[in-house]
Amino acid sequence: MARRSRDRIESVRSFNRFYTRKIGVVQDRVLRSPFSLSEARVLYELGTRRGVVATGLSHDLDLDLGYLSRILRAFEKQRLIRKAPSPHDGRRHILSLTRAGRGAFKRIDTRSRQEIAKTLAGIPRREQKKLIDAMKTIERQLSEDGARKSPRIRLRRPRAGDMGWVVERHGEIYAREYGWDGRFEGLVAQIVGDFLCKVDPERERCWIADLNGRRVGSVFLVRKSQRVAKLRLLLVEPDARGYGIGTRLVNQCLVFARNAGYRKVFLWTNDVLHAARRIYERAGFKLVDEKRHEQFGRGLVGQTWEINPLRKDQPRRTSRRD
Repeated sequence: MARRSRDRIESVRSFNRFYTRKIGVVQDRVLRSPFSLSEARVLYELGTRRGVVATGLSHDLDLDLGYLSRILRAFEKQRLIRKAPSPHDGRRHILSLTRAGRGAFKRIDTRSRQEIAKTLAGIPRREQKKLIDAMKTIERQLSEDGARKSPRIRLRRPRAGDMGWVVERHGEIYAREYGWDGRFEGLVAQIVGDFLCKVDPERERCWIADLNGRRVGSVFLVRKSQRVAKLRLLLVEPDARGYGIGTRLVNQCLVFARNAGYRKVFLWTNDVLHAARRIYERAGFKLVDEKRHEQFGRGLVGQTWEINPLRKDQPRRTSRRD
């Protein structure tokens, strides 16, 4: 087994040990209750769902049906659940909580929320968002219906909160991947602020890319003159790269630019942004100027690219999500 593969496996195992210890899975009882982890999971499902039958519960929780039956019998003896014949199949029984069962569920649910709130309270608000995003990424990547199996990509107009997200993600991603300093985030904030205050909806536009309902990308097209537009703030989240989202965002800009009558679209980027440059090249942009600078870090080379969006080989279909 390759060294890199072994390291990745050990990283996953280390995280599993840490997280199971953190949430108390290795304890005999959950959240100071009389229930084991499996029993608490069954209680939670019965407390949050209706029309539950044992076979469906066994499948959803990946529990052996015999083991689940023993848990349900114990719950019956404690008068935590009741069974009623299914109106659709007399051989099956609908499971539900009794009053005592609802009380037991509520106590566990309340303690769980309190424990999580206590954990989050010790983490700065901005770091909380990063933590939740990381958890969503783990869930999405390990899910059977994960994003890579059934990606649903949508380009849409911005909504409340999107512009703040654009500034935050540009600042964070470029600092982490390229070491750019706060001046870059300040520039992004200025661009976004100008767009919000001065936007001409007939000649300027912003698109947000969603992947399976989650924000993962952005691009802006702004007016420089009657015949010239500028493409700005192209961004794709690291874990959403590889779906062609950047290409779709750039093509959407070119479609809009052509329909708006622009004769030229230009953009400014840096030579270290290799993936973005490949997108621009494939779209037909040509490099027209280069100049060294130190605006956000040392040794950067700024590049100006441009294209005539009225060329016959440019994308011509306007997205239904425009």
